[in-house]
Amino acid sequence: MDAEGRQDGTPLVVVDAANVVGSVPDGWWRDRHGAAERLRDRLAADGVPGRSGPVEVVLVVEGAARGVESVPGVRVEAAPGSGDDHMVALVARTAGERPVLVVTADRELRRRVTALGAEVAGPRTVRPV
Repeated sequence: MDAEGRQDGTPLVVVDAANVVGSVPDGWWRDRHGAAERLRDRLAADGVPGRSGPVEVVLVVEGAARGVESVPGVRVEAAPGSGDDHMVALVARTAGERPVLVVTADRELRRRVTALGAEVAGPRTVRPV
């Protein structure tokens, strides 16, 4: 086990909060912080569909969503700058150590993380329409 209590090889799921929240025009732009909290809570309650067994879920927030707190089952990380750069750094730190899935529709981010060996999936993976 590592310092955070995870077993080696536990898949990491990195969720691009801004991209996933922005994928559905439900008024999220009026309350970005609240929209990120709702996504976090959905992830904590429902997990990641199609993934069996334990996973580590990291929700990366930026901008107005900074300050969203972690909850059991979902670690929230506020990007100090670019959310995309922060997600790439997360993937780079775990490259080759365990499976990584990045949830985003951002084409450039998808390119960057797949170059590091991550899988990618679209927002509907965690936020069905």
